[in-house]
Amino acid sequence: MGSKSDWDVLSACSEMLTDFEVPHDCRVLSAHRTPEALVEFIKDAEARGCKVFIGAAGGAAHLAGVIASKTLKPVLGIPMTSALDGLDSLLSTVQMPGGIPVGTLGIGKAGAQNAALLAVSILGTTEPEYLDQIKAYRQKRADTILAEELPPVRKSAGFKK
Repeated sequence: MGSKSDWDVLSACSEMLTDFEVPHDCRVLSAHRTPEALVEFIKDAEARGCKVFIGAAGGAAHLAGVIASKTLKPVLGIPMTSALDGLDSLLSTVQMPGGIPVGTLGIGKAGAQNAALLAVSILGTTEPEYLDQIKAYRQKRADTILAEELPPVRKSAGFKK
C-alpha cells in the first residue's frame, strides 16, 4: 500500500486472504518516495514464490502500475479514496499503457475485498482447493441473504376521501 493511512481499508483484504489461508505480506511502499525499496520488495517476493501482487494507492496512484512494470505476475490495483473521492486514484490505476496490465478493482473497501477474492481465484487456477473455498464463501453469503426477513408490513387502513 502506498500509505499507512490505507490500512483501515486494506486490512479487509488482508483479513480475507488470511481467512482463505493465503500466505501474504503487507507493506507500506511508495512508487514515488521509495521506488528502489519497492523494486527490491518485488524481487524478494518473487524469489519467495509470490504468484499475485496487490497494490493500493490514492491520489497519483501509480503503485500498482510500477509493480506491473517490474513483474510478469498478475497485478491487481485498488484505488483508494482521496481528494477527488477516489476518481483520481481510479483513473491513475486503470489507465495503464498497452502492454503493462493492471487488473483494477473498485475504489475502497469493496475493491479491497474483491482484490482478495480475485487473487484467490487466480491462485485457484493451479490450486483447486482455493476454488472450493470460494464456492463455500459464495454459498455462505447466498444463504445469509436468503435467510433475511423484512419486518411485517402493517396493514393499510385504506385511503380516506
